[in-house]
Amino acid sequence: MEKIALVTGATSGIGKATATLLLENGYKVIVCGRRADRLEEIRKKYPNTALPLSFDITEKSEVFDAIASLNDDWRDIGVLINNAGNAHGLSTIDEGDVEDWDKMIDINVKGLLYVSKAIIPKMVDRKSGHIINIGSIAGKEVYPRGNVYCASKHAVDAINSGMRMDLFEHGIKVTAINPGLVETEFSNVRFKGDDDRAKQVYDGFDPLLGKDIAETILFVLSRPEHVNIADLTIFPKAQAASTLVNRGA
Repeated sequence: MEKIALVTGATSGIGKATATLLLENGYKVIVCGRRADRLEEIRKKYPNTALPLSFDITEKSEVFDAIASLNDDWRDIGVLINNAGNAHGLSTIDEGDVEDWDKMIDINVKGLLYVSKAIIPKMVDRKSGHIINIGSIAGKEVYPRGNVYCASKHAVDAINSGMRMDLFEHGIKVTAINPGLVETEFSNVRFKGDDDRAKQVYDGFDPLLGKDIAETILFVLSRPEHVNIADLTIFPKAQAASTLVNRGA
């Protein structure tokens, strides 16, 4: 049976690295994101095994319409990688931008739920599947000025645990992967295009890369059928907690 995976946020960073690694390891992959041109680049490289599906995960109708549009060759999704997520701003709670709050909750929480709701019922029908939710150390700790972003990732942590409890009787595995500092476009988005400030986040040490998380995902997926890695936190060697980073050592 063909292994079909769906990866959200596949246009860059962890999502792109994961989609690419899965494609190189025998999976057919539905690559999802808003930047259709980037998805098309993946399809051109893997024309027989990559399927672009462009939609905005914050728009409920777009999510359900996109998943419903899949034909029989792509409908039996066995692996869901809920990777799409963003941080917007780094402000104290009193100075926070309400629009930033809305974006983080819409993408990190509601978007994950919409995509999951569109896919899980067929997994339940088949009594099999594996859902991997990409969380963050921010879902395990709270750090200054992280308030709403940390809250959104704590929600992902709770949803992951709830999914595992609700779905295990249907033979569905659920895994959380919670990275520390990963050098992607994450900080560029958080600091709204301020590349210099974004670069400073990773100065003085070797951060994780998207491929490190992709390799971890492939490891999780390759465990024997009776094994479910429920919750995994991964740091670069130079990091010990959200705010503890050994720079310049």
